[in-house]
Amino acid sequence: MLAKKYWLECLGDFHPQQLVTAARRLVKSQDYLPTISAVIRACEESYGLFGLPSERDAYTEACRAPAPKSAYAWSHPAVYQAGKATDWFFLATEAEDKVFPVFAYYYRQLCQRVIRGEDLQAPVPPALEKDPSRPLTFAEREKKLAQLRASLDI
Repeated sequence: MLAKKYWLECLGDFHPQQLVTAARRLVKSQDYLPTISAVIRACEESYGLFGLPSERDAYTEACRAPAPKSAYAWSHPAVYQAGKATDWFFLATEAEDKVFPVFAYYYRQLCQRVIRGEDLQAPVPPALEKDPSRPLTFAEREKKLAQLRASLDI
């Protein structure tokens, strides 16, 4: 009975679909029944069931995304949110061995939220002006400059 409680405690954070997929994969690839750690690793590798890229692919995408980040077509909003939580400047300037663990930590948290059914918001790109202004003519610029000089007593 204690062993069942321990397994339940260890695997309670995973979606049932993840557990079934991981168990099938492990049973087909191993001669013996899997350990808890093997099941947990297999569950963590099954992010694809929820449309999430692997940690490494998400990290690579976050590092290679051009600016502005919010306008980029992300494979999943969790990748953008993890990059934002890690800090874009930190991602761009520090070595991978220093940045990847931080990114992976935030990404795993976001993946768990997605697996539990939370809908992460995709970034909203900055909007363009509805009516972009046209350049002022020479006469209009002179008039504005005269008004500015008058207001400053120059």
